[in-house]
Parts: sequence; C-alpha cells; structure tokens
Amino acid sequence: MPVYRLEENKVYFPAPELAEKDGLLAVGGDLSVERLTLAYSHGIFPWYSPGEPILWWCPHERFIIRPECIHVSHSLRKFMRKHDAYILLNRDFSDTMHRCRLKREFAEGTWITDEMEEAYARLHAANRAVSVEAYVDGELAGGLYGVVLGKCFFGESMFSDAENGSKIALVGLAELLAEKGFRMIDCQFHTDHLERMGGEKITYAEYMRLIESGL
Repeated sequence: MPVYRLEENKVYFPAPELAEKDGLLAVGGDLSVERLTLAYSHGIFPWYSPGEPILWWCPHERFIIRPECIHVSHSLRKFMRKHDAYILLNRDFSDTMHRCRLKREFAEGTWITDEMEEAYARLHAANRAVSVEAYVDGELAGGLYGVVLGKCFFGESMFSDAENGSKIALVGLAELLAEKGFRMIDCQFHTDHLERMGGEKITYAEYMRLIESGL
C-alpha cells in the first residue's frame, strides 16, 4: 500500500482505511490547528521521532477507555482515602506537556518535539486541548494532556512525579468525563497498565461510531 505525501497548503487526509497494517497513513503536511482537528475527528494522529518528517497514523484496531468503566484498584482507592488527592484542569498546559516530554526523554525517548509542543499549545489556545494535573496533599504528583473534540477525549501522554500521580489524573478525568456524558478516552495504543485501568480493544468502525456520536 502507498504512503501518501501531504501538501502543506492543502488540509486533507487520504481515507483512513488506506492505512498500512501498522497504521501508517501519510507523511508530511503540517501541525496546524485545522489539520490536527481534522485528523483527530477521523482517528488520525501524528507520531514521529525528532529529525523525521511528520508521520500520520490511523491504526485499524483501537484501544480506548469508556469513562464510566474506569477501573480503580483496591490499592489506589486505599491510597486516595489516605491522602488528599484531587485534580485540576489546565493548571499550566504547556508545563504539563513539557513534563510528559521530559519523563519520556529520560526513559525511552519521545515524540514530543519542540514543534509538537508549539502545535498543541495552539490547540489549547483554541480550546481543543486540555491538561489534567493531579495533586496529592497539596503537591503536584502527575498529570496528562490530550485533545478534546465534542464528547471525545484523545489522550496523548502522561507523567508522574510522585506515587500514583498519573493514575489519579486519569481516574479523576474519567470520573469527570463520565459525568459529562463523554463517549471515550482514546488511548491510541494498548498497554498492560491501561488495560488494568479498564482499557479495551475495539475495531476502527466501532471507534468511528463513538466519535460520530460524540461530535
């Protein structure tokens, strides 16, 4: 299957069904608010390493958490009862995204480049990206950020600076989204950690039905 090269002055994507088996759909284009909005509304997202051209992905199998199905382990519930744990929204979007970048750079490398940070800051300014920060006993413990379109949240990355930081951020977000009738938290790829917290695999067709109902 061909990988389509996008033009910077035309905001479009080839049909998601044309993505390769690993999910790679297109290369090039830009990270404008308009293109990113179009991408996420069709389950497409950018993911590439520093020095590479922009790569756009649309996996055929998706991994999501339905907000009302978030799983909170016994140990996490016990921890949250013992401590004053809560979340804030948009405490500092750029700082939260940068903390996600630093954690990944230190551990296994990151796709969060300067270009990506600037692009998602623009999305945040357009009210299409949100950060969630978790606090434990008054101290910043972790957080995450993602894109919001309609009643769908597209998770991008998370970080922990203290025990259970990112878990508290995700649980708090899920509970808030469930109250607001959100359809899903898109996790992009499967991890054992997210599966333990209620994640499930669905087909691209079901995924798009959730997006369409959420939009």
